[in-house]
Amino acid sequence: MRSLINKIIQKLGKENYSIDEGVNYYDLIFIVLNRFNEFFRGIIIRLLVKESNGILFIGKKAELKFKNKIKIGKSVTIGDYVLINALSRNGVIIGNNTSILRNTIIECTGVIRNLGEGIVIGNNVGIAQNCFIQVRGEVIIEDNVILGPNVSIFSENHNFGNPDLPVNVQGENRKGVKIECGVWIGTRSVILDGVTIGKHSIVAAGSVVNKDIQPYSIVGGVPAKLIKMRK
Repeated sequence: MRSLINKIIQKLGKENYSIDEGVNYYDLIFIVLNRFNEFFRGIIIRLLVKESNGILFIGKKAELKFKNKIKIGKSVTIGDYVLINALSRNGVIIGNNTSILRNTIIECTGVIRNLGEGIVIGNNVGIAQNCFIQVRGEVIIEDNVILGPNVSIFSENHNFGNPDLPVNVQGENRKGVKIECGVWIGTRSVILDGVTIGKHSIVAAGSVVNKDIQPYSIVGGVPAKLIKMRK
């Protein structure tokens, strides 16, 4: 049974994937039944989204709003209680073999007087539990990116130049966020608007990134500063 499941997982796009030997027969049965439930929920969602190119797994009480603005690739998992509000100019694009885990929120528009731009999530991306991605400016997450639990991404700032006016009446500015391929962002990190994180960089847990990060960097702190280069 274990070898059959390994082959199915590999066929779905997880190359060289193998279940840990510590997972016993009864655990496997539970896991398979749960995945079947997610698979059948995914069948329904596939009929409603703008585009879906393969098997889709949907967790319990996951909520996808404005499904007509969502494109989904092959072998995608959207976990329990995930909320995706896709109302935006360019919608939501999710690549192949990507996982968005429990309680994560992707919010493309806060108020309808000013729609968000949209988000593109690449292939083989792992977004862990409780992440928050605010999509006002464009957000791009390239292939093979890992977001640890409780990571937050913000793609908008409020204007505050006039001290005699409330901030909420001074408007917003949007630059967007880009996370290049192979980046690992540690748990509870915050990525602010206007930032590009260069490829194969690592952001240490609990960091606040407020400026561009060079490729192959390891950064950390509040605000995040260079610790060392990986090359």
